[in-house]
Amino acid sequence: MNQSSVPGPAAIAGPGVRAEVALQLENASKIFGHITALNNVNLTANPSEILAIVGDNGAGKSTLLKVLAGVYRADSGTVRVLGRPLHAGSPADARKHGISTVFQDLALIETLDVAFNMFLGRQETFLRIFANRRKMMATAEATLRNYQVNVPSVRVPIGELSGGQRQSVAIARAIREDNPIILLDEPTAALGVRETKNIGALISSLRTEGKAVIIVSHDLEFVFEHCDRIQVMRLGRVHAIRRVSKTNREEIVGLITGALPEDQPEDSTQKMEAK
Repeated sequence: MNQSSVPGPAAIAGPGVRAEVALQLENASKIFGHITALNNVNLTANPSEILAIVGDNGAGKSTLLKVLAGVYRADSGTVRVLGRPLHAGSPADARKHGISTVFQDLALIETLDVAFNMFLGRQETFLRIFANRRKMMATAEATLRNYQVNVPSVRVPIGELSGGQRQSVAIARAIREDNPIILLDEPTAALGVRETKNIGALISSLRTEGKAVIIVSHDLEFVFEHCDRIQVMRLGRVHAIRRVSKTNREEIVGLITGALPEDQPEDSTQKMEAK
């Protein structure tokens, strides 16, 4: 798919429509056999905002991300992108309608070079048949340079890059799709301090471009440094929502573990934080 064919925010929302909420999930539930992975979950992501989804193992955060990404269909509930209902049956559907996702496995092919990996499944072609390597390499170089992603060369196989460089390439690929919403699954997993800092700078740059970024992460230090809001998941439910500027790690840990009670729907604080 050429970048020019990817719909931007105006195209998705419709002419003359100003969407103040980038993505909205309402009353979503997902059941696997006897396990309720999501129970009546709501989520709001705003433009120019980085939202963190945190929680213990089994809290439902990965299932939530996969529902938003089009991997799973919720058993109930609705997803809206820039005000329009989304019925995604696959990540390709979600991507086409405004949601780009970087999964934890990155979906990169180690034997292929950086440029080709940035266009996997969406290669530039000429005569509708042949891969336009020159154009893909030029676009990859320009994108990586623009976001200050340092790799030896776009001709280098992905397998020769460090973990942080691979993560940066995967995020740059999502950025190149020019969608208003970007989902990131554990973007700093297994990275060192320096590489985590580089990924943080890259993600923070998306805020200035008006993107709505949703991150699933166990790294609370990273969350507090780079995110605007935190949505705490517990046992498949939204346990609490907090603005980073109005909370601390001790409170978030208490909410994750259940030492602190779940916010009540009528809680005015929760309503304020959800805006």
